Amino acid sequence: MNRTTRIRAAVVTATALVTAATVSVGVSQAGGSEPPREPGKKQIAALFDRWNAALRTGDPEKVAGLYAKDAVLLPTVSNKIRTNHAEIVDYFEHFLQNKPVGEKKRTIVNVLDANSAIDTGVYQFTLTDPATGAQRVVEARYTYEYEKRGGKWLIVNHHSSAMPEG
Repeated sequence: MNRTTRIRAAVVTATALVTAATVSVGVSQAGGSEPPREPGKKQIAALFDRWNAALRTGDPEKVAGLYAKDAVLLPTVSNKIRTNHAEIVDYFEHFLQNKPVGEKKRTIVNVLDANSAIDTGVYQFTLTDPATGAQRVVEARYTYEYEKRGGKWLIVNHHSSAMPEG
């Protein structure tokens, strides 16, 4: 093999190695950056159970902690729209005095993407009057809009209104 042939062989080998390394890096990066998986409908529907369990603690801060800092709450038994943490806590300070126990009657979940979903439907609450102990059931329509922020599912919009025909 003469000098020119050896140089060409070295250049071809070096080019092949660089190409192989570039392809290898590209494949490993593509495989290593999987898009986030979308949550299942059951996972989103179960977020209500987490919220309902927080209600049973009687702690308005614990309930409000499930809402994003910029969440909007259109509550069932108040005409005031709540748009910050303090207002959401205030609502639950009053609502929790009735020892609410929620139960979903119908659920429709729409997973929008890996970090957002909507759970809407009908639920009912058994409320206990703190003065008399008398119980009443309130049926309401609801919508929870969830976003995954910092790895945690938070409520960003919650609308609840009593059934108009109930």
